[in-house]
Amino acid sequence: MTGRAVPALGDLLSTARVVALPLITRFRGIHTREALLLPGPNGWTEFSPFVEYDDREAAAWLRAAIDYGWNDQPPILRNAVRVNATVPAVMPADVPSMLARFPGVRTAKVKVASAGDMLSDDVARVRAVREALGPEGRIRVDANGLWNVDEAEHAIHALAQFDLEYVEQPCSSLEELAEIRRRTSYLGILIAADESVRRAEDPLAVAREQAADILVIKAQPLGGIRCALSIIEQAGLPVVVSSALDTSIGLAMGAHLAAALPELEYDAGLGTASLLAGDVTGEPLRPVRGEIAVRRVTPDPELLDTYFAGPERRDWWLARLARTHALLDGGGADIPEAASNPTGQGSS
Repeated sequence: MTGRAVPALGDLLSTARVVALPLITRFRGIHTREALLLPGPNGWTEFSPFVEYDDREAAAWLRAAIDYGWNDQPPILRNAVRVNATVPAVMPADVPSMLARFPGVRTAKVKVASAGDMLSDDVARVRAVREALGPEGRIRVDANGLWNVDEAEHAIHALAQFDLEYVEQPCSSLEELAEIRRRTSYLGILIAADESVRRAEDPLAVAREQAADILVIKAQPLGGIRCALSIIEQAGLPVVVSSALDTSIGLAMGAHLAAALPELEYDAGLGTASLLAGDVTGEPLRPVRGEIAVRRVTPDPELLDTYFAGPERRDWWLARLARTHALLDGGGADIPEAASNPTGQGSS
């Protein structure tokens, strides 16, 4: 396929806005989510790799941001997308109030294996979610690759009583995923891969090695909507479209990806604006009757000012943008239609 031109660095630097949005609770070890926002000719877009990612890993996120803001996107097949609730590592007593932030959802993704928690804490949290959702609710758990195979086997056995939809990234390596999938297959609980797709040198290896039943796909870390669609088509596995704790602008990119898929069996992990205590728009992409709309989001100028990250953090992000842009051969090079090395770290 032909490439797509990269905007000049000076144009990006002159229009970039950097925000820091507070979270309602600690998530991924942070209380504030930072993002760099850019106005493109096709609408606002987002560049928000987590701060610990190196520039090489962040390059795919910049490809995604530029593609979404500067290029036409694939046609959508639906105007709304069903989403799941995300339940951080909260106490069981806090589960009902957390789920209330996601009105109308039928699915909850529950964080497990968090630092300082024991398996009994995870069991209690998932039990509270099951009680809140009722027998027809769908529950998926996410360990972010923090268990070894034996720990994962023990945990999956303990959590199987709650009728899990799937277990996301129980272990970190492909070999471990394949092994835990083999060990627990008789339980009928599916294994999903997230980090093993978006952090991988080869995002298709997880499908080729039969290490997972489902792929968790995120538009930003994989280089944008077209790159993600290409990976989905080649993998041939069911997918869950998810996000990386984006602002509503970044969530809109994920919603477009989900809406472009011919089949969308699983509720998307795109309701995470409900974990933000503030957003860049007065009409954030939060769930309504269990869905979010598929639409572009334009930030409110006053909210960009309210959540301005400050001069020091702005300068840090602008320097990061410049370094990452150089990796795209900025100014006169092309963005490939499919990222040959769409990497990204972190857990969400």
